[in-house]
Amino acid sequence: MESLTIEDYLNGQILLIDKPLNWSSFQAVNKLKYALINNLGLPKKFKIGHAGTLDPLATGLLIVCTGKFTKRIIEIQGQAKEYTGTFHIGATTPSYDLETEIDHEYPTLHIDEALIHKTVPQFLGEIDQIPPIYSAIKKDGVRLYEHARAGETVEIASRKTTIHQFEITRIALPEIDFRVVCSKGTYIRSLAFDFGKAMQSGSHLTALRRTKIGAYEVNKAIDVTLFEQNLETK
Repeated sequence: MESLTIEDYLNGQILLIDKPLNWSSFQAVNKLKYALINNLGLPKKFKIGHAGTLDPLATGLLIVCTGKFTKRIIEIQGQAKEYTGTFHIGATTPSYDLETEIDHEYPTLHIDEALIHKTVPQFLGEIDQIPPIYSAIKKDGVRLYEHARAGETVEIASRKTTIHQFEITRIALPEIDFRVVCSKGTYIRSLAFDFGKAMQSGSHLTALRRTKIGAYEVNKAIDVTLFEQNLETK
């Protein structure tokens, strides 16, 4: 890792982080922040933030901006994102992923490769998507996941999103692997749910990895813990 000074971080850096499984984006940023404070001597109130949340159950590219480059967060957030992952066909969960237990099971005997590939084009271009109830979007000033955990039913408005590319990369039912390039605000969990529904079945997300944001790629990113270790050895 390139050796950077306090001034470098204050003037602005874009850090490409490979977020681990079961870490929130907030935890990852906090880990970086205190590593920089404790090991490099940055002031406690220096600016640092991420350019787009990743769920704890997702891994991959988290872009972290420091210092003056925090002004670029909105610009980076608006860029297209690429994800790879796995749908599990034949069952749904309330969260549309593995955060919650399976609530319904559906028939899959009618699903074959032809139907799967035939369904993909329905989700290309601009689509209407309803965010998962287990999401951080606010409804009446309360985050949706708080409503969900309280057992409350709320009406969630659909929103426009754009799927630029949607490719099926492996079929081994009940698993389907995919690659998606999409606009800001796309919920891949909702895509999983809607994809199963479009095939007259159910589906939920069992793996998700963000591989790109604009021109930034995860293969050039560094693990959070390794970033901290590199600072400690300087």
